Amino acid sequence: MPEPVAPAPDPRHDVVIVGGGPVGLLLGCLLARRGIDAVVLERRTGRSGRSRAIGIHPPGLRALAAAGLEDEVRRRAAAITGGRVTCEGRVLGAMSFARAGTVLSLPQLETEALLERRLGELRPGALRRGVEVHAIHDRGRHVEVTGDAGGAPVSVSARYAVGADGVRSGIRDRLGIGWKECRGRAHYLMGDTRDDTGEPSAALLHFEPAGVVESFPMPGGKRRWVAWVRRPPAVPTPAALATIVRSRTGGAFDPDAADAPSAFEAGQHLAERMSQGRVALAGDAAHEISPIGGQGMNLGWLDAMRLDRDLAAALKVGAPFEAFDAYDRVRRASAARAIRQAAFNMAMGAPASGLRLRVRNAAVRVLGVPPLRALLARAFTMRWL
Repeated sequence: MPEPVAPAPDPRHDVVIVGGGPVGLLLGCLLARRGIDAVVLERRTGRSGRSRAIGIHPPGLRALAAAGLEDEVRRRAAAITGGRVTCEGRVLGAMSFARAGTVLSLPQLETEALLERRLGELRPGALRRGVEVHAIHDRGRHVEVTGDAGGAPVSVSARYAVGADGVRSGIRDRLGIGWKECRGRAHYLMGDTRDDTGEPSAALLHFEPAGVVESFPMPGGKRRWVAWVRRPPAVPTPAALATIVRSRTGGAFDPDAADAPSAFEAGQHLAERMSQGRVALAGDAAHEISPIGGQGMNLGWLDAMRLDRDLAAALKVGAPFEAFDAYDRVRRASAARAIRQAAFNMAMGAPASGLRLRVRNAAVRVLGVPPLRALLARAFTMRWL
């Protein structure tokens, strides 16, 4: 008699994550630490060479600590221990982050590299690069994701799926989830150069009549500069950004030591819902937050922390269909608060003159004295989330 053939194992993963940016990679790490079978599908074959987000706030650092990366992030990052707001050479307010928690500065490219390496340690092969997702189907008891990798068909099934595929999320579009525009839109120039301010651990905010100029420490003795502009130049140059910085602040921006700057439009959107059936949205796929204030990446990491907990609980009790109900409600409310905070930040940094300038500067002075100063520090470091 032939030997009995054992039944084939269930090919389904526990979770499929679409998007291998900082949020998708962190979620993959968190789930892998629990022993949950998660796979991350990423369209790009390699990481982008441009530094985008740099701020790691205390809640974001706690998320990275849960993945086992806190010590290495602290070693690599520059610490921002306080900030100062000025206008036309006068100090409007200053704050220390001693109680609220130090903000760290590390380019997103380096953070993603750490997360990718950590995921490889925890679950080798979990990240699959070069996979373009074309469709997602919720089958009731599981989810099927289909696409291709270099022309070869790819099909992945899992009990749950998470779309962490960015602002232009294909997962969100394929689910038919609305993308609501929110208040707050402006243009900025951004560039990195040598830090000649003499203040390597301070965030410097210049609320000038012609528009805000912000600068933040970076590792390696560099500083990031961000300036409001009415219309961005067709081809941003270091000289153009240096002219804006010097004309508004009198500060030193060495164009010869600068990387190529970039122009961007800061907009804000919120998904009409952050889950549908067995699929959840996270990070920029669920909420686009203005980078003014540095909340976006950290907010996405907090999404990942909540999903890690909710997915683990759901998988323990048979993977019910309604696993994301609480996640949708709680995280969407947090995103709405972050959008309001970012809109306030953008409004404070817009050009102002006359009575409006005087009122704004008076408001900043009021916020810079106790007890409001402590509340402002908590907002800046995202402790309120």
